[in-house]
Amino acid sequence: MAGHLHLVQGEITDRAVVTVTFLRQNARPIPPPLFGPGVSLAPERLSVAQYRALYNEIGGPWLWWLRRIMPDAALARHLAQKTVSIQVLRVNGEAAGFFETESTAWPDVNLNYFGLDQRYIGRGLGGKLLNAALASTFNGAFGVRGMTVNTCTADHPRALPNYKAAGFLEVRRVQEVWDIPRRLGFTIPEHVRG
Repeated sequence: MAGHLHLVQGEITDRAVVTVTFLRQNARPIPPPLFGPGVSLAPERLSVAQYRALYNEIGGPWLWWLRRIMPDAALARHLAQKTVSIQVLRVNGEAAGFFETESTAWPDVNLNYFGLDQRYIGRGLGGKLLNAALASTFNGAFGVRGMTVNTCTADHPRALPNYKAAGFLEVRRVQEVWDIPRRLGFTIPEHVRG
């Protein structure tokens, strides 16, 4: 695979070429989802180590890499911001998913990260978790006009259809080239290998 190796700033990287789709949903009342027995969703203030463990576990299959290269001090500052909210979905106490919102882009809130642990995909939790993210934004924030999110071709194949089913509208698409440091240990899927 030597043809796929790249050297960026002295580091060996693997290249991924992805199409990123940017979406937006305008403010509307969202009924809070009802989760079944043993399932809970609550805001949590995570340490850097806790955040990295959750981010890496949930985002690993989908090439979530940017926060992996973020220095601990920068990530700690990010997590400490009052404009950042992280809600963790737990099934019988075990982390099953999370979403992270950031309201610095007022009058919109950005859904920075959203995902389920692979063991919980296909159990009907994804749509409820997405509705919870929307409800947390639109039902409580005065003056918020909308929520933005982006997804890409490295994400779960149902990500884009699920966002659209929840009422998000596509704003634009762009192609991005990612040079992902090999030290992160990702296997680049064939459909995005550059």
